[in-house]
Amino acid sequence: MYISEKEVEVRYAETDQMGVVYHANYLVWMEIGRTNLIEDLGYTYAGLESEGYLSPVIDLSIQYKASLKYGQTAIVRTWVESHGKLRTSYGYEILHKDGTVAATAKSEHVLVKKESFRPVPLKKVDPSWDAKYCEIAKVKN
Repeated sequence: MYISEKEVEVRYAETDQMGVVYHANYLVWMEIGRTNLIEDLGYTYAGLESEGYLSPVIDLSIQYKASLKYGQTAIVRTWVESHGKLRTSYGYEILHKDGTVAATAKSEHVLVKKESFRPVPLKKVDPSWDAKYCEIAKVKN
């Protein structure tokens, strides 16, 4: 299993009135992590879009454990949890610099044609990308 890591500096604008990171910002960091994972593997999400494909989220779960605050650094760890014919699940851990878990999450995506939103297997769009996901997935289908 391959795990991508990306550091994110917590900005003041990402905090709420209580001085902690507003919950929706974790979703933004998850997208940063997913994009980083894809790029680490030698692919680009922008490349998929330019070829007429999108990868919408169809399910998302997140568990908040220990809040982050302005001025701290979040470490976003991302991996392919599972990869099937039409669905890919990504796993996430968002950590404090000392390793304390701030949040854990999972997102599930499908690949669709931009003009029709009809699902299409990654294997048909990019066989090497599909093979890489099958290779590194935590859970083998």
